[in-house]
Amino acid sequence: MQAAAQRESQLQQSPIAAYFLLTYAVSWLAAFLVAAPYLLRQQAIPKTAGLLMFPAMLLGPCGVGIFLTRVLDGRGGLRNLDARMRRLRFPARWYAALLIPPALVLTVLLSLRFYVSPIFTPNFFIAGLVFGCVAGFAEEIGWTGYVFPKLRHRMGGLKASLVLGFLWGLWHFPVIDYLGTATPHGRFLFSYFLAFIAAMTAMRVLIGWVYVHTESVLLAQWMHASSTASLVIFSPMAATAGQETCWYAVYAIVLWMTVSIILLTHGRGAVN
Repeated sequence: MQAAAQRESQLQQSPIAAYFLLTYAVSWLAAFLVAAPYLLRQQAIPKTAGLLMFPAMLLGPCGVGIFLTRVLDGRGGLRNLDARMRRLRFPARWYAALLIPPALVLTVLLSLRFYVSPIFTPNFFIAGLVFGCVAGFAEEIGWTGYVFPKLRHRMGGLKASLVLGFLWGLWHFPVIDYLGTATPHGRFLFSYFLAFIAAMTAMRVLIGWVYVHTESVLLAQWMHASSTASLVIFSPMAATAGQETCWYAVYAIVLWMTVSIILLTHGRGAVN
């Protein structure tokens, strides 16, 4: 009993650090367990196994978010999380924010197709909706439901979004070479990862923007789902690793331009 009380006291003292440490540990361990049979045989991890690592990783942000909410915030915290995951009543304009990811992805790809090469013609892999919904609804229980409000309370919404966005992007490290269509990325892997993190950090600022104004975890889940689904659905199938890195980098720039317009129009208070 005393040991359990000590552990709970430590979690109370560092609820944010505890979340990230536990989330990374659970997610990366789950990914390792999926890959372990191949690593132990010194074999390359096949793409199918690489893709299976991602749903295993979802146990981290989702499970740890629920666990720490229960341990640190009690049943009242769980009821509050549930209420925010059901919140639907807010001005209709915030629903329009869900169109930002597909609109920007298509704008980037169609522009590159017209000015650079037909290789960037958007795909239409409708099953990507499933990937988007699973990732968005599981991950945001932890990212937005648990840790973002605590980060926001400590450092304000904009800084919280930037920190969370970077750590969210880095969290994908075990599966980064299996994301996208041009896998493996070979010598472009590091550049691709940087472009990916830049895009995810900007998207996190947009998710923080809609959450600050709606207090709806559900809308954050939909926003995340819209982002992931757009990338999976429209990613050009024939792009090389270098071309995929290129369009992700352009997409990241366009996302940051969108964030800048919001901040210039509404000020830091748009996210804080």
